[in-house]
Amino acid sequence: MFAGGHSIDSPEPIFGLVVAGLAHPDHIRANSTARPGDVLLLTKPLGVGAMTTAVKKGLLDEQGYRQVMATMTQLNTVGALLSADTRVHAMTDVTGFGLLGHLLEVCRGSGLHGRVAAGAVPLMGPARGLAARGVLPGAVQRNWDSYGASVSLGSGVEPWLRDLFVDPQTSGGLLLAVERGTEEEILRRVQDAGFASAAVIGSLEAPTAGRTAGTVSVEQQ
Repeated sequence: MFAGGHSIDSPEPIFGLVVAGLAHPDHIRANSTARPGDVLLLTKPLGVGAMTTAVKKGLLDEQGYRQVMATMTQLNTVGALLSADTRVHAMTDVTGFGLLGHLLEVCRGSGLHGRVAAGAVPLMGPARGLAARGVLPGAVQRNWDSYGASVSLGSGVEPWLRDLFVDPQTSGGLLLAVERGTEEEILRRVQDAGFASAAVIGSLEAPTAGRTAGTVSVEQQ
């Protein structure tokens, strides 16, 4: 059985592709099976949307272009490796809804609250300055408008940083929810597989009176 698809309204011509494959039932990781106390890992840096927008505007230098192309063309093959590890409880890719949008899907599906340490999230260098200058795709504001009410931002989180957290990623990294106490070992495995920017970025917790299920808080740490 196959399910899924995309709907999009765009002034530009777009072509779509699909890849079908086989997976062992015990090695499938959903985005709704995270557990309280899990630690969040992100395998690739953010900033693809900002940087590809800069390419269209002629604002990205050759080094930045090579960096964003290398990120987009790096396959998430580490996902197949980690899916056989029972300590990896949930997994999703970070694409069009941005980091916070896909993390919210994990939180809603798992009935948990997510916490993100803003300073720990890996970013591509040029994306910082571009976001601060407002060089961003239109989907950044649309993403925030659609789910921003479920996100609590700490006082030290700058607007440009929030924008990168909702920046749509083309071929973004994997967001992993792993058993607490195993995150450093799993992080090393991800980095050894070629994802040098991978990092621990936060955690998941059971809902409380101040932190309801299906929400995310971003703290400047």
